Amino acid sequence: MPLHEPLERYEQAQVVIESGTRRHPFRAWIADTPERREQGLMWIRSLPADRGMLFIFDRPQPVSFWMKNTYVSLDLMFVAPDGRIIRVAENAEPLSLRNIDSMGIALGVFEVRGGTAKRLGIRAGDRLRHPAFAAR
Repeated sequence: MPLHEPLERYEQAQVVIESGTRRHPFRAWIADTPERREQGLMWIRSLPADRGMLFIFDRPQPVSFWMKNTYVSLDLMFVAPDGRIIRVAENAEPLSLRNIDSMGIALGVFEVRGGTAKRLGIRAGDRLRHPAFAAR
């Protein structure tokens, strides 16, 4: 297994998804450097229901992810600069090299355990609250 940074070293923050009148809090590891964004949730074998990883990019851009070396299924929420979720890619296949595209301009991506979006009713148009995204 290649060297990787333990998740305990990542900054952590609360992320809240607002879906209609419901608020869903998560504790997130923050991937805001090229190295941390590249590693992501690779190598983990389980992910608690209330945890996730928030990828924050240097600038808004189209982004594409894959599941290389990722052993758990994930839901990926692509987030616009204003915090609006522009796409939810559900149940990404572990270890797949298939590209998962943002289908729009994103400043971030929030990854949670596969099936979370469906379980909580999270969909495109909902909001992600974190200081990296302007509240508009």
